[in-house]
Amino acid sequence: MSERYPGYDVLNKRLGPSWNDATRRVIDERLAVPREARFLEQAEWLTLCALCDRVMPQPNDRAPVPLAAYVDQKLLKDERPGFRDAALPPQRETWKSGLAVFEAEARARHNASFHLLSAADQENLMREAGAGRLGHAGWSAEQMQLFFNGHVLTDILSAYYAHPTAWSEIGFGGPASPRGYVRMQNDRRDPWEAIEATPETVEKVRKENRHVR
Repeated sequence: MSERYPGYDVLNKRLGPSWNDATRRVIDERLAVPREARFLEQAEWLTLCALCDRVMPQPNDRAPVPLAAYVDQKLLKDERPGFRDAALPPQRETWKSGLAVFEAEARARHNASFHLLSAADQENLMREAGAGRLGHAGWSAEQMQLFFNGHVLTDILSAYYAHPTAWSEIGFGGPASPRGYVRMQNDRRDPWEAIEATPETVEKVRKENRHVR
């Protein structure tokens, strides 16, 4: 349950007027994504899972959004954004090479695979990649910086906010088909949208959640 939008679950709209059959099919397909690797090799998959855990930590009181599975599916289908930096190879090769750099650097510095490192050591390598100070396995530090900022961060965060669990957490109503949204101004809300909790309500929900645990 979201503390900010207590009691709100966007999936409760499934059979209501907000979603039509086409929307329901899209959501159902998104929820049915297999939670194992189908494109990446096992070592690459484990590195990706570790990166997902660091980029978007998730709470333990609900099923996690399958971030690595979403990225893996994007690579399996080779779904591209329509552009790429000329310093990087095509998307699939970029991901495989970038993951290999994280693994190679982890072994060189800590004599262990990236997914076995402590969170602090993983985050240190990630900070260096993002700052353009990490290069290995035939890749330059510039390429690694582009990969981290343009693929790791964006693809993982995009995967998270494409999932209904994230929508419920931020009070988003999901695809607006066929009903649509009408009140588009700042601080305006359509009657069927989630209502944000007041600070008093948030504190009440936190106390209730602590009691449940």
